[in-house]
Amino acid sequence: MQCPRCHHNSLKVVDSRPADEGRAIRRRRECENCGYRFTTFERIEQTPVLVVKKNGTREEFNREKIMRGLVRAAEKRPVTMDQMTEIVDKIEHDIRQTGENEIRSEAIGELVMKYLAGVDDVAYIRFASVYREFKDMSVFMKEVQEMMARENDNNDRHQVQDNKDESINEN
Repeated sequence: MQCPRCHHNSLKVVDSRPADEGRAIRRRRECENCGYRFTTFERIEQTPVLVVKKNGTREEFNREKIMRGLVRAAEKRPVTMDQMTEIVDKIEHDIRQTGENEIRSEAIGELVMKYLAGVDDVAYIRFASVYREFKDMSVFMKEVQEMMARENDNNDRHQVQDNKDESINEN
């Protein structure tokens, strides 16, 4: 491995710890030439998963592409890198849990929206607008209305649960 700053090959590991719920190792490294510190992650190499794109072509699954889409969607929003990394981790976990070696890009987009909806509504709408290729305002409004309906359903369920909790506490 080379230093990303000076490209020297002599590095030392300063710190190592488990990451991603034990599925990876996070290492802080320091270049012995220029002193630059950076972080690397080691993950178990798994069988490749191919993504079948809309046009039928296939390419290898790439976590970084999902992360770039999330970063764009969450720009200037209160979404942390840790939250975005957690979303990507969940998506990759869900994909690998299927046991399939191919997945349609549409399924990945739906997973992104599923997890992003629970983190930030605006980032969700931004991602959905690109992913679903909103052609006009009516399609956009339909998506917003569906999102609001889901939120109302969640609020109703929480209210029912709160009422149950209150009646239990009264007894």
